[in-house]
Amino acid sequence: MTPEREERLRYVLNNRQPNLTIVLENVFDPHNISAVMRTCDAVGVQEIHVLNTRIPRHKKWGTKSSSSAAKWLTVHQYSDVKDCYSALRNKYEKIFTTFLGHDSMSLYEIDFTQSVALVFGNEHEGVSEEIRNLADGNFIIPQVGIIRSLNISVACAVTLYEAFRQKKLVGHYDNRSISSEHYQSLFTKWSINNDD
Repeated sequence: MTPEREERLRYVLNNRQPNLTIVLENVFDPHNISAVMRTCDAVGVQEIHVLNTRIPRHKKWGTKSSSSAAKWLTVHQYSDVKDCYSALRNKYEKIFTTFLGHDSMSLYEIDFTQSVALVFGNEHEGVSEEIRNLADGNFIIPQVGIIRSLNISVACAVTLYEAFRQKKLVGHYDNRSISSEHYQSLFTKWSINNDD
């Protein structure tokens, strides 16, 4: 490995944010999942959770060029809601779902300086009622247009960049957040990846 490559890997690892994650519930299109993964990587989200209770387990994420982000992330797949939520509750303080409801808060009201899991639903029906009932609250991305929804990958990108903004302001990217053990494990794994 070249010194430049090592420096890049260490820079990325030093900016990973273990207290922020994305959950995708029954998202059908692997290209949407792949696009979400790219954004996760871009803002330092290491872990992503894919919950499939109504569709088969995903085996691939989009095209080769767009799925490369998966190699740099830790992807957890679940077929059971309880297993997924148990894993989330063990690691994150709050779980919020995207849902256009009367009690939903604005994205800009979420405190992303705390430990947060964000759940996005599938392309047709959004987050299921079962998942919403298990969460700590719902949020919306404020909009002023006639069509009141965004493509899931766009919605996720908007949300994650608000999280990035808040976390950057309070210095979450100034010091390494992941444990030394996790850092070394990922560095070892990434060292054998030759693709960018």
